[in-house]
Amino acid sequence: MNLNEHAIQVLPALLFGFVVAGAITLAATPVVARFARHFGMVDWPEARRVNKEAVARGGGIAILLGFVLVAAALLFANTVIGMHFVDEPQIVKRPQSLALLGGAVLATGLGFLDDWLQLRARWQFVTQILLAGFAVALGVVVARLNDPLNASGTLEITGVVAVVASLLWIVGMINSINFIDGLDGLSSGIALIASLTLGVISLTASPVEPYVALFCFVLAGALAGFLRWNFHPASIFAGTSGIMLVGYSLAVLSILGTAKIAVVALVLGVPIIDTFWIIVRRLAARRSPFAPDRGHIHHRLLDLGLSHRNTVLVIYGVCVLLALLSLGLSGRNQMYAFMGLVVVFGLVLLLIAKLGGGATVVGEDLDRDSYDPSEQEPPEDADSPDAASEDSTDSL
Repeated sequence: MNLNEHAIQVLPALLFGFVVAGAITLAATPVVARFARHFGMVDWPEARRVNKEAVARGGGIAILLGFVLVAAALLFANTVIGMHFVDEPQIVKRPQSLALLGGAVLATGLGFLDDWLQLRARWQFVTQILLAGFAVALGVVVARLNDPLNASGTLEITGVVAVVASLLWIVGMINSINFIDGLDGLSSGIALIASLTLGVISLTASPVEPYVALFCFVLAGALAGFLRWNFHPASIFAGTSGIMLVGYSLAVLSILGTAKIAVVALVLGVPIIDTFWIIVRRLAARRSPFAPDRGHIHHRLLDLGLSHRNTVLVIYGVCVLLALLSLGLSGRNQMYAFMGLVVVFGLVLLLIAKLGGGATVVGEDLDRDSYDPSEQEPPEDADSPDAASEDSTDSL
């Protein structure tokens, strides 16, 4: 893996951004949790959740602070103050930077409305469409797709097709992160792996994409800081504000510069394909695709006897392997790998079901006993949010 002069030039800024974003989110998360509790933004234990105590939600606010503040400060230092740690090639233009950072603020704000008011699913979907439309209006549009059946390996798309593809990708990414957000630290850890992978690929792309890499590493730092509080036993949930922020940011970053949609599709293969098979199974059972149940891959692994923490670590491990695979494959081979993963994932789900990890409807039971009390640790002080587990619902 060779780095050219532009990639080497931006490395100090990447590391600085990662560390500072992580420190800001790490410090901000307990504060956000206290305010969330004060305003009643908590998830109470019930059949549809695995947490046994009231847990603050709205952690997306803390992730936003680390991500947007640091990214904006680095852009200001680079272009206005003239530090020039990132010069050419500047593939990401000002409207696209606004779409990413301004859209991140908008995504968090719209998600916060649900954290606060508990909106119905249809209104959440409307906010996702509006958010995707904001990005498309500012020029974040899918221009090409990896096509393993095409001799060139890519398929150029324009006009209405490109707009529709962009809207579907952004909305789909938000919902994939939402559907996998069922255990402590699961969605935030997967997003951290994806952000780092996108950042590394941006540094080795031709041409190199230092701005995209910078944004990816800053986002990864913010997620790492939040994961300290969100990993099992979690003391705060990302909430819809965090899901919207992370899903939107990853979707936009995968479109910017040389499109890396195939990379993200492969690295996030677990949540994306899990979402696909969940929807297929629910529709086949004549139920709403958004009806909550225990059909997600993490629920099935819990039903097989894995502990809460081990289930999360197993899925982390699969995502890391997929990330390494994406780094070593070309665009066309990435798509082949993704299509193969769809089939393998379906077979794995069938095998797990045969072994006893079947899906049940939420109305029957979500078995909060899978949340192992022995793994809980009491909070160190009154300033730390209470320990509990991630929300296991499909809010949309």
